[in-house]
Amino acid sequence: MTLLDYVNPLQGTKSDFRYSHGNTLPLTAMPFGMAAWSPQTHEAGGTWFFHPHHRHLEGIRLTHQPSPWIGDYGHLTLLPQTGPLLLSPDSRSSSFKPEEMQVSPHYFGVSLQRYRTRLELTPTERCAVIRITYAKGQQNRLIIAPLKGESQLTFQPEKRRIIGFTRGHTAGVPDNFAMYFVFQFDTDILMEDSGIFDGEYQPLRTYEGTGDKLGAYVELNIPESGVIEVKCGTSFISGEQAQLNLDREVGGHSFGEILSKAEAGWEERLSRIVVESADEENLRTFYSCMYRICLFPRTWHEYNEQHEQIHYSPFNGSICRGPMYSDIGLWDVYRTSFPLYSILFPSLLGEIMQAWTLAYGESGWLPKWLSPGERSAMPGTLIDAAAADAVVKGIGGFDVELLYEGLLKHADRPATDEKLGRRGLELYLQHGYLPHDRFHESVSNTLDYIYGDFCIAQIAKALGKMDDYERFMDRAQNYKLLFDPEVGFMRSRNEDGTWQEGFDPLAWGDPFCEGGAWQGSWAVPHDFPGLASLMGGEEAFVRRMDQLMAEEPIFKVGSYGLEIHEMSEMAAADLGQFAISNQPSFHIPYIFARLGALSKTQYWVRKTMAKLFNSGMDGLPGDEDNGSMGAWYIWSAIGLYPLSPGIPEYVLGSPLFDKVTIQLEDGRQWVIEAQNNSPANVYSKSIHWNHTLWEHHSLPHEEIIKGGVLSFSMCPGVVPS
Repeated sequence: MTLLDYVNPLQGTKSDFRYSHGNTLPLTAMPFGMAAWSPQTHEAGGTWFFHPHHRHLEGIRLTHQPSPWIGDYGHLTLLPQTGPLLLSPDSRSSSFKPEEMQVSPHYFGVSLQRYRTRLELTPTERCAVIRITYAKGQQNRLIIAPLKGESQLTFQPEKRRIIGFTRGHTAGVPDNFAMYFVFQFDTDILMEDSGIFDGEYQPLRTYEGTGDKLGAYVELNIPESGVIEVKCGTSFISGEQAQLNLDREVGGHSFGEILSKAEAGWEERLSRIVVESADEENLRTFYSCMYRICLFPRTWHEYNEQHEQIHYSPFNGSICRGPMYSDIGLWDVYRTSFPLYSILFPSLLGEIMQAWTLAYGESGWLPKWLSPGERSAMPGTLIDAAAADAVVKGIGGFDVELLYEGLLKHADRPATDEKLGRRGLELYLQHGYLPHDRFHESVSNTLDYIYGDFCIAQIAKALGKMDDYERFMDRAQNYKLLFDPEVGFMRSRNEDGTWQEGFDPLAWGDPFCEGGAWQGSWAVPHDFPGLASLMGGEEAFVRRMDQLMAEEPIFKVGSYGLEIHEMSEMAAADLGQFAISNQPSFHIPYIFARLGALSKTQYWVRKTMAKLFNSGMDGLPGDEDNGSMGAWYIWSAIGLYPLSPGIPEYVLGSPLFDKVTIQLEDGRQWVIEAQNNSPANVYSKSIHWNHTLWEHHSLPHEEIIKGGVLSFSMCPGVVPS
């Protein structure tokens, strides 16, 4: 059995606008691949275009969507069809058996009952090979349907080829954006029954055209076997580059050969962590989460004829040199995914940081939420944390000085475009906080700016810029301005220094992002001792966290005015005010360990994993968000957590597995053992690092990358009070 056999891409797909079990797509793609593919059951569902219980398929979709909240771009669908020509999504769709559909990272297969036809697909990084087995004795065609915006198609029957582009997108692109494609068939195109259709799904008797949502219906000369192969190449640079990508990545290889390569590529990534357990469901959950962390950020660079990295810049619309990665929210992934990459994929992490350094050169600002260009979602400028974590851990491969220049810019210079840099920076610099009466989500943004200042200070120190270090470390203490000892929470202040009136810790929104005071008051990962002192000491802080976990999971809709899905998910989880469904709560159970109450961390983390995570369609407790929630599970399952990115250490937790072997990039191994481990034995009686008793709350990164053995001796215990 391979590790791929444990992966279920359908994990978390039972989701919709009102309730998220992950808000994931079942993507067939290479790790961090540029092109991804997903079944589409309902185009009219907008960005929720796949539902696992729908029994009609409108096609296999080439998608670049990182989140339903962000939307798609460069997207189109493919559907084999027999019999009469029908073109609209509803009229052309075919029933299928969801329970028989095969979705794997490296393979997709489905049988279309209406057309008695089987569709299979296997990916490369920027391309795919599609194998179709048609029923005999009928007209047999392939529908190619761009989904949005201007598109262009050209039939080249003498080359058995169709080329074109789509400019379809949601936002975040220059005017000249396009996703170029080439479809290469291994059989003749029957031109008399083929053509282009328009955005109203009406056939046009033409073989070349440009217009809104133009698509193609391609009648094919099917061999006696009924089997054909279609090779698809894509590019964001040009049609010629799409063909070059196809020639390089697929060439003359067959479907089976590409399938074997895709399988090997995934096995290599998944095997960076090998876990040993008799619990099959825990293995399935773990490796489904491993698959999730290997999808984003999306590779956005290509290779020219000289094998040099080049990319279409989603910032300035030019073709630029060097790597680029996109479709990622820094607010989401700095907490869990990127610290995990620093151990599992450090070279990749270095290239990602170099890509975003190049983005600074191309746009004048560092990214916050890319898809494919800047979308400016969520608070803060959390590339501060991602960059600091990479620098303090010695990750190489990027221009630290140039990156630091970009960090200084958004920390010190207001942008004229509110999508860029830090909103309200002038007032933040004046007061040390964003005034509530001037800015939405003032507390969440302020705390993220303050933590970002701490992270910038760490890079300044690494570069020997001690004046900057002192300046930003001073700014990193400004969180104290928002802590109100009268209520025991962070609280928004007005520009005149007065507290916001009508404080209610159960009310969501207004000064907080996707939460309230119970969820958003602990966003001080750089200084938990300082935060504890504001509460009366570490014991008082522990009691506060105990209260948080014991509170009823109730909420008030606050400024949102309606019940958003994160509220619903917190209530359903029934873990007090711990909203594991959303990133601001991820670190809450690990605060106990930092304060010396490891057993409480161990209890709550193991309970959360057991209660709220599984490998099924409802297997995640909220939005998965580019691997961030999957990475939370991976960290928790191996028994550590990156509580404070920018500080190169990991607090201890409670390992789920008997043994975990992590293959480091330089060939060394890091082993985590849990003796006497069981669902009842969640507490550690003792912990040893390389056979020496370890009595600290955390393990430094510099120790981990040397390799060694971290050994937990597990035991039962009473529920921590």
